[in-house]
Amino acid sequence: MPAPAQAGRAPGPPDGGWGWVVVFGAFVSIGFAYAFPKGLAIFFKEIQDFFGTSYSEIAWISSIMLATTYGAGPISSILVNRYGSRPVVMFGGLLCGVGMISAAFCTSILQLYICVGFITGFGLALNLQPSVIIIGKYFLKRRPIANGLAMAGSPVMLCTLAPLNQFLFDNFGWRGSFLILGAILLNCCVAGALFRPIGPGTALVKTQVNEEGKDALKGKTTEDGPMEKKTEEEEGKDCFEKVNQYLDFSLFKHRGFLIYLIGNVLMFLGFFAPIVFLAPYAKHTGIDEYSAAFLLSILAIVDMVARPATGMVANSRWVRPRIQYFFSFAIAFNGACHLLCPLASSYTGLLVYSSFFGLAFGMVCAMLFETLMDLVGAARFTSAVGLVTIAECCTILLGPPIGGILIDTFGDYKYMFIKCGAVMVLAGTFLFIMNYYNYRMLAKEEKERKTKEEHLKSVRTENEGKINWNKDSTQDGPELEPLRENGEGVKKEMNGTN
Repeated sequence: MPAPAQAGRAPGPPDGGWGWVVVFGAFVSIGFAYAFPKGLAIFFKEIQDFFGTSYSEIAWISSIMLATTYGAGPISSILVNRYGSRPVVMFGGLLCGVGMISAAFCTSILQLYICVGFITGFGLALNLQPSVIIIGKYFLKRRPIANGLAMAGSPVMLCTLAPLNQFLFDNFGWRGSFLILGAILLNCCVAGALFRPIGPGTALVKTQVNEEGKDALKGKTTEDGPMEKKTEEEEGKDCFEKVNQYLDFSLFKHRGFLIYLIGNVLMFLGFFAPIVFLAPYAKHTGIDEYSAAFLLSILAIVDMVARPATGMVANSRWVRPRIQYFFSFAIAFNGACHLLCPLASSYTGLLVYSSFFGLAFGMVCAMLFETLMDLVGAARFTSAVGLVTIAECCTILLGPPIGGILIDTFGDYKYMFIKCGAVMVLAGTFLFIMNYYNYRMLAKEEKERKTKEEHLKSVRTENEGKINWNKDSTQDGPELEPLRENGEGVKKEMNGTN
């Protein structure tokens, strides 16, 4: 039996061991969460012809799925805090499989919105957030490496899903493909099963404390979830205070956070639409299905290389102090690629566009959360991510359908690419100008703070000097009284008085 001191010590992150198995599970879960909505674009042209819908109506499938995946992030976080990562990811994988298998039997585009958009999208949300959280529990010193390996699942999965989806469609049609994809997504349950909970020492402490006295634990919350009885103070909190425990609304007073939020909300209006419509655009220009799917693979391969390379550049001592400018450049560069896309009239031109698009896309994704943490700090980062994803899901939802409306209206894809490019260039320019203003204001505020501190320090030093002088002249003590009397007598004799 372990000593009480050892039993009461919660285990730290192992930084290895089973943690690498957890990273593999997160690689699968994160990969499906990010890549699956983009890979479905392979089926859009055929589903559009089958149901006789417009481009804007078919684009709602990916929009609803992406918006649900992003918007349900806070719900996923609450479930992880209550039940842990393993059951949440396994339930999310089950939802993904059920959603895609149900979609194979849909008879209208509205049913696809529900099955693919909401059900599968919510399942992907339950895969994304817990996978990021569990890595933080298993790793501390090696966490950047672990996160980098797990996030690499997105381009790897996209590179794999694009040709696989085209192969499945050619052999089984879109309904048969959805059935098979539903079965493949059930592997998220296997990935979730690898997320073994960490912290057995903590559970042992709880058992010993409960045996010693249950009364001491009334009104408290355990690590796994709240106890049945709560304190009167907690019961008296209103709804806003309870919500504020999970989301720090004081961030809306933070100047840097507001600049980041406005710029990113504007950026996501044109961020995902080009990926959704890239393969349909290639097919529209007369390119065969496999070559069109290969464009997404090229994009994913370049993205795979661009993310770690951008991370190393952003971490350098030249870029790190001004990473917000680098992020603004990446967004504007992304928009410039879309503005030049209509000039690519051949397959070779589309290959060049896909390569530069993958580079720009990887640069933005690599710095998306790092720049936010640079602004708000690690302590408020969790709340900041929750608030940002809730705001971003609105423009994520509207971006592809607006692009589809432009295609339906003008009968040409180039206006969709021009819209996305113009929006992203505008977002990058806004962030560059406003971050310059923010840096100037921060430098000015820092200078004023230092001046104020120096002034207070000088005033404090002067006051302390006066106090010490007064103490020396007035608080001599009774033992010095005879010396004063002798001194006064000498003065009187010198003056000729008695």
